[in-house]
Amino acid sequence: MTGRQDQLEIKFRLSDGSDIGPKSFAAATSIATLKEIILTQWPKDKEYGPRSVKDVKLISAGKILENNKTVGECQSPLCNLPGGVTTMLVVVQPPNLDKGEKEASEAHQSKCVCVIL
Repeated sequence: MTGRQDQLEIKFRLSDGSDIGPKSFAAATSIATLKEIILTQWPKDKEYGPRSVKDVKLISAGKILENNKTVGECQSPLCNLPGGVTTMLVVVQPPNLDKGEKEASEAHQSKCVCVIL
């Protein structure tokens, strides 16, 4: 592969149906790099945006993409049409509660107990 074939057109579909891109990326671009790009280009008017790369999951062809893989390694041969655009779904994970907050939220939940006499 040389020249233009090493470039892949990718757009990122957000949960509300809007898109970032499409943009051209080298096949050697890592998934972690794509996530960093998503962070920088995340629309400012969106209420729940990712805070870090760890908050973002990318899904392509039904598979969650790993940070250490490259775009070329994640390409599905079925979706690899010349001049085609690959759409990746962007999933933002909600922020994790730290242990103290988690215990406090569990303490506030009411527990129901049934007693039959």
